[in-house]
Amino acid sequence: MSERDHNVVWINNREYLADPEQNLLDLINSTGEHVPQICYNESLGPIQTCDTCIVQVDGELKRACGTRVKPGMKVVTGLERVHKAQKEALDRILENHELYCTVCDYNNGSCEIHNTMAAFGLEHQSRPFQPTSYEVDRSGSFYRYDPDQCILCGRCVEVCQDVQVNETLTIDWDRQQPRVIWDNDVPMDQSSCVNCGQCSTVCPCNAMMEKGMEKEAGFLTNQEPGILKSMIELTKKVETGYGPLFAVSDTEAAMREEVIDKKKTVCTYCGVGCSFDVWTKGRKILKVEPHPHSPANGISTCVKGKFGWDYVNSEERLTKPLIRREDHFEEVDWDEAISYVAQRFSEIKKEKGSDHLAFISSSKATNEESYLMQKLSRQVIGTNNVDNCSRYCQAPATMGLFRTVGYGGDSGSISDIAEAKLVLTVGSNTAESHPVLASKIKRSQKLFGHKLYVFDLRKHEMAKRADRFFQPKPGTDLVWLSAITKYILDQGWHDQTFLQEWVNGLEDYRSSLEPFTLEYASDMTGISAEELKDLAEEVAHAESVAICWAMGVTQHVRGSDTSTAISNLLLITGNYGKPGTGAYPLRGHNNVQGCSDFGSMPNFFPGYEKVTENDVRKRYEAAWKVVLPEEIGMDNHEMIEAIHKGELSSMYVMGEDTGVVDANINYVTAAFEKLDFFVVQDLFLTKTAEYADVVLPASPSLEKEGTFTNTERRIQRLYQSFPPLEGTNPDWKIIQLIAKEMGHDWGYTHPSEIMEEAASLAPLFAGVSYERLEGYQSLQWPVAVDGTDQPLLFTEGFPFEDGKARLYPVDFELTHDTDEEYDLHVNNGRLLEHFHEGNMTYKSEGITRKTPRAFIEISEDLAEERGLKEGAKVKLISRTGEAVGHVTVTDRVKGKEIFIPLNDNGELSINLLTDNRVDKDSNTPAYKEIAVKMKVLKKKGKSPIPANNHRRGNPVPQISVNVEKKWGRADYEFPGSKVDR
Repeated sequence: MSERDHNVVWINNREYLADPEQNLLDLINSTGEHVPQICYNESLGPIQTCDTCIVQVDGELKRACGTRVKPGMKVVTGLERVHKAQKEALDRILENHELYCTVCDYNNGSCEIHNTMAAFGLEHQSRPFQPTSYEVDRSGSFYRYDPDQCILCGRCVEVCQDVQVNETLTIDWDRQQPRVIWDNDVPMDQSSCVNCGQCSTVCPCNAMMEKGMEKEAGFLTNQEPGILKSMIELTKKVETGYGPLFAVSDTEAAMREEVIDKKKTVCTYCGVGCSFDVWTKGRKILKVEPHPHSPANGISTCVKGKFGWDYVNSEERLTKPLIRREDHFEEVDWDEAISYVAQRFSEIKKEKGSDHLAFISSSKATNEESYLMQKLSRQVIGTNNVDNCSRYCQAPATMGLFRTVGYGGDSGSISDIAEAKLVLTVGSNTAESHPVLASKIKRSQKLFGHKLYVFDLRKHEMAKRADRFFQPKPGTDLVWLSAITKYILDQGWHDQTFLQEWVNGLEDYRSSLEPFTLEYASDMTGISAEELKDLAEEVAHAESVAICWAMGVTQHVRGSDTSTAISNLLLITGNYGKPGTGAYPLRGHNNVQGCSDFGSMPNFFPGYEKVTENDVRKRYEAAWKVVLPEEIGMDNHEMIEAIHKGELSSMYVMGEDTGVVDANINYVTAAFEKLDFFVVQDLFLTKTAEYADVVLPASPSLEKEGTFTNTERRIQRLYQSFPPLEGTNPDWKIIQLIAKEMGHDWGYTHPSEIMEEAASLAPLFAGVSYERLEGYQSLQWPVAVDGTDQPLLFTEGFPFEDGKARLYPVDFELTHDTDEEYDLHVNNGRLLEHFHEGNMTYKSEGITRKTPRAFIEISEDLAEERGLKEGAKVKLISRTGEAVGHVTVTDRVKGKEIFIPLNDNGELSINLLTDNRVDKDSNTPAYKEIAVKMKVLKKKGKSPIPANNHRRGNPVPQISVNVEKKWGRADYEFPGSKVDR
């Protein structure tokens, strides 16, 4: 550190080096000196509400958390006046918080009030505890608020306002008795609270606490309120000072460690890849506790990751293998089921050939399980007919990136998105599909002035927050992307140095852009030429640009080309290979990235090496001791077509509800009925499993070990929280049993051995090992043999032979639109609280009571035109099918645009309406290109969105907790001032 890079600060007469403008409390904490700090949290920064961190700074008493270091600053922490000021602050806290630690569910060694008082040596307080006049708010699904235990530290407000940026919580400092309030002072269940649970995560005590902890965490806490109150009073009488109280409660807390298990896992929902500790007692899940060092999420969670785990212990879990006997299923033991599967696979392979069998892996399963699924397909069966659900969503994005930059994944980390000075989201409802990642964008915009531009059909939360919101016509994103790229080139705003050094094909690409004039783009997209010019200038001159996109781009017939156009724009403007830049195709499922990475694709071995390359194939043949197929196999879409043509006789589907999530499901399920032999492996008897000949009961992520890879290419370990439910098995064990029965005894005893094999064969993962992934450590591929990974790609070039990226020309033709008969366009996508078809989240009573079913969003204009009111029941009819649901009238959609969530597997399932059209390059279904007509069944009715749904709330945005209002109260005096009087 040079002289210019640091400040010299004196703490207790010792010299320390500090970063310029470093927070003083952070510096003190790094020195080993102890200062009380109840309201301070490293993940939140200074809030300045508790006053406990008072120290002497250059002779004056100040809050350390609210002070920035200055050169030569002299700090003293051990003076008597400092001690008195800190004690005064602690006494005030205990006026608002009753210490009854031994019988408190929060007494688990992490209560910061308890720990601070004990460390300070406080035996008594000057003023007694003063209860408030407020009742405990238990109205919400997942956590409760006890005002009598709340010390008004404001952590919950800070995390809600400025980390999650949902902006529900504030403190009303104007009341006689201040308290935390939801929205404009409504019960939490009637507010805009999205149940992310971050308030309970950061609460330093038991004021905000997960309901799963209540009456479960402690040995003496399972009592009725009256008895508990008596026990509290008795405890206070027996334990005359805080010392004995803490001694007893510390002993009881230590005893809890024997019965409460805490295991790190990785979330099983979206692709953000949040990691956290799961607290369990037996098979009960007490709470989910994110870790400040969780690499993707820090302390953040969403409702699904924090609370959406009821499905694990659902009574609907399959616990016995099932074999179809004529028209019904019969429970059998595992030996019979595995023997039957192996026998039928062998018979079909012998009679019709290996390519009459096909395998679909799961984006919910681990990397190791994906590896084994493709190994079973290739080594044991002898076919490349293996795929996964990335075909339904992300294959076009991967193709667009392969064409241009050589790696089919996010080019940086989530932290790069947060760092970007300009973020564009295209066809992504980020706040609901990837809520924790969206919070990073929202925070950067709110606190640091970063720009957010949103392109979507629908005015969702991110669109409402955007600095600029654009609503291009459906399926035309490629046009405006290409038009602004052309305009940037025409104006000479492109990054000439970057292009000359790192990019091929500029002149051919420039020529391909000739049709994309501003006039043409305006006509096709509905965005004016002036807006396009402004947009081009902003993108060209922004310090750093990151583009995030999702299914609103990929699920079109030109999804691959639009993804390519995004990457082309980033190349032209030099937005690759430096912090805060790059392409971010946001992966939908927790392991859809890893499932593809580890080879469950018809054209790639693990690590994206082509099955058609002889040298690669020979490497696997030597390891697996078989001759492997040379031809590219069938993808998901081709498999269904092949069944109808009589060219595919058997399928093995692992953890995928194909009969709901694939397009044109009437056509898909008709194919299932034609199969000679169909195996489904899942947690539940899904819609797909209903068509199976054999159903194998699997185990969810909490019941096994392995790794997941998130959207930013981050490989993370998950640990087993409890044993597999009796009668079930992890997917990797089931696949191995089938392979062994078919003559290939792999002999794996732990998933680490599978990863070791994959790393030895796939150069992309050469340095990946369980030792390097221990705890909260992670690796972002590619990973060199020595364990060096690449969080930010392309800093030293692109993975082509000459190290240069490639501009890839694309053209455009509009192939889809509404017409006079089918006059409405149906858009579809995810909801925050549910996931995909809802097989997991509808098992959660707390989630379902707030959002019990899917709905149909229609515009106010369309409602008026058709005479519809809230709750109307309508039938939507496409050229391939029909769906029925209830209407909500909203400004989130406009004109003849309709939106339906994905989260229905009944009569409003979106894939009753979709058809067989696909992206021309990847075979991803064109889910977003649906034209329908509407039949009104009932003109009004009960709203499908309950009154307590967060969408009906009224957030109250502010920065932090408005602590100045506390300081301005007549009953407040700074403790340092009182001591010095």
